[in-house]
Amino acid sequence: MAQVQRMSKMMLKTLRDDPADAETASHKLLVRAGYVRRNAAGIWTWLPLGKKVLDNVSRVVREEMDAIGGQEVLLPALLPREPYEASGRWGEYGDLLFRLKDRKGADYLLGPTHEEIFTQTVKDQCSSYKDLPVILYQIQTKYRDEARPRSGVLRGREFQMKDSYSFDTTDEGLAEAYGLHRTAYTRIFERLGLDYRIVSAVSGAMGGSASEEFLAPAAAGEDTFVDCPACDYAANTEAVTLTPPAAGTTEHGPVEELDTPDTPTIESLAAHLGVPASATLKNLLVKVDGKITAIGVPGDREVDLDKLGEHLAPATVELVTADDFTDRPDLVRGYVGPQGLAGTAFRYIADPRIAAGTAWVTGANKADKHARNVVCGRDFEVDQYLDVVVVQPGDPCPACGAGLRIDRAIEIGHIFQLGRKYADTFGLDVLGQQGKPVRVTMGSYGIGVSRAVAALAEQTCDEQGLCWPREVAPADVHVVAAGKAKQTEIALEIADKLDAAGIRVLVDDRPGVSPGVKFTDSELIGVPAILIVGRRAAEGIVEFKDRRTGAREELTVDEALARLVG
Repeated sequence: MAQVQRMSKMMLKTLRDDPADAETASHKLLVRAGYVRRNAAGIWTWLPLGKKVLDNVSRVVREEMDAIGGQEVLLPALLPREPYEASGRWGEYGDLLFRLKDRKGADYLLGPTHEEIFTQTVKDQCSSYKDLPVILYQIQTKYRDEARPRSGVLRGREFQMKDSYSFDTTDEGLAEAYGLHRTAYTRIFERLGLDYRIVSAVSGAMGGSASEEFLAPAAAGEDTFVDCPACDYAANTEAVTLTPPAAGTTEHGPVEELDTPDTPTIESLAAHLGVPASATLKNLLVKVDGKITAIGVPGDREVDLDKLGEHLAPATVELVTADDFTDRPDLVRGYVGPQGLAGTAFRYIADPRIAAGTAWVTGANKADKHARNVVCGRDFEVDQYLDVVVVQPGDPCPACGAGLRIDRAIEIGHIFQLGRKYADTFGLDVLGQQGKPVRVTMGSYGIGVSRAVAALAEQTCDEQGLCWPREVAPADVHVVAAGKAKQTEIALEIADKLDAAGIRVLVDDRPGVSPGVKFTDSELIGVPAILIVGRRAAEGIVEFKDRRTGAREELTVDEALARLVG
């Protein structure tokens, strides 16, 4: 039997106004309803109601992880530098790492993720194929030094995460573990009441091959994804490979130089010449490991720098600055073209739309000059083709060709088939059935526990406040004593009966607080069922309200108890 939560005795302070720095619904409402409080940028305290919701999400995750044979452990958050140096991620993570030194000057970090440490743990504990397969998981605080922490607990510097890792001796075993996690994740998110999509993704700094994200569609999301209305294709925009049009075959005239003063942008150039932006060739200059590289895309497209970075990893990609044009008279800022320079002044990477035989209007490599009829394969060559453009609504689906839709979402889970990247780094072998060492293969699987709380708040809230699914709510019913001492006495009696029946109860028994304020707070806090003990309570009549639908009805106390217990 759980203890009745009495608001008169709780540390709970609700706010009428939104926090000044809050932009997203979850940020506003979790603060106003007394679930979290900010300590510093990206650092949050989970107050009693918020901790209950966070624990409920963790409970669902634990139950489903245990159901697939996962074993829970807890690794340290304070970690030595050496394992991350060995994997290369001490450098790859860059400024995202919280780095510190102990009193002896040794380097440490606060763990952003734990592949290295899990690999070392299994190497220490497992020596034979008989010890595998194994799935280990933890629910723990992670740390990333976000440059711009925002949106409350959605993007913090400290956050709760479930990360699990599978260890197998065969690729078939890895595929099976991956499938087990995929199924467990669908059960977790369905139990939590989240609307979600499973999309193809890229692995990033995690490494590995197969990779899928679980996304919760929400306007506050920082991820963009595409889905196809005609088939089941869905992918993170960084993972979409678009089918380019056929190569050009039309004969073109000679290159023609044009006077185009004050047209350093595609928009100004297209307007000046009276041509569509799609007829122009945009050449974005970047530095790849410090070397100037040009990225050619049609003028009506933007370069997806994240997608470019994934293609060129582990190389570092950064935009050029004004200083990079110093002592480079061959590079005329705003008027760069590939003709005469591709392959010499810079490596030239192009979108597949820049196909052999296509003609373009592009920079003439002279100030205030552009060139027309610059033909790929005749006037310049492409060193490498990469799909690096930002996906647009209506682009053809890679699976069926129908026009794609684009939406925003919150990443709530990510699963990877890592393979042997970390096992190779740390020499993770076990003795195989044939008596010879076998290299172990791994999977990595994450769920943002605190992010899931924010995602639920975003997806289920309304104008009045939060509106939790029962599985994660801080209580099953919110009993509101709307009146004087007699109503409070009856409310507490009802709360005790519900508690005895195993129902989690939050009761508003605050003295001196008006019924209007209590009603407002009950909607703001968002418990799924509200029981109002008001003027007819002495007659044995209470009002039952479904927080999610807004439906209200008067019931006898016994009917209300039966409704809630059933």
